[in-house]
Amino acid sequence: MMSIASIPSSISRKKYDVFLSFRGEDTRRNFTDHLYHALRRSGIVTFKDDLKLEAGEEITPGILKAVQQSWCSIIFFSETYAFSSCCLEELAEIVKQHNNDGHKVFPIFYNVDPSDFKKQKGKVDEAFAKHEERYKEDKEKLQRWRDALTEVASIRGWHLNNRHEMEFIGDIVKKISAKLCQTYTVVHDELVGISLH
Repeated sequence: MMSIASIPSSISRKKYDVFLSFRGEDTRRNFTDHLYHALRRSGIVTFKDDLKLEAGEEITPGILKAVQQSWCSIIFFSETYAFSSCCLEELAEIVKQHNNDGHKVFPIFYNVDPSDFKKQKGKVDEAFAKHEERYKEDKEKLQRWRDALTEVASIRGWHLNNRHEMEFIGDIVKKISAKLCQTYTVVHDELVGISLH
């Protein structure tokens, strides 16, 4: 089987096929890591930030650039995702790319209720109360984060729903591979006389 990374295309390919947006302390050492390696084994070029950002640190320009250079984003909505200003800033950039450049967005609801994110209640409401204390002078930033969260949480996503994680990951990889194959037309270089019309 030809890997996704080696597929030539009439469409200009991005540097990354997938950008992973996640709260490190919730999923970095388990679900996110397993999905990242499963995507890579399937030849899907995936960006995963391995830097551990300390509380109070700002998101790096390199991460925002990685979003811009990706065909799609997978967002892991986990219990404390909304507590991270870095995650919310990534999310706002993902939504901007989605609305302006056709960037694909695939939310995963990891042991959380999607309506908590869409309606910003429960832990999400608690997170925004903390952000409002910290960023009280920047109402525009807070509104941008709220709007991005509502927009992405309204997209039909994938739910773990007590499934085995490896089976769930396998389904995600298949779906992303299929979407990529629909986007990037496959032309085998070694076939003589076969070209894109």
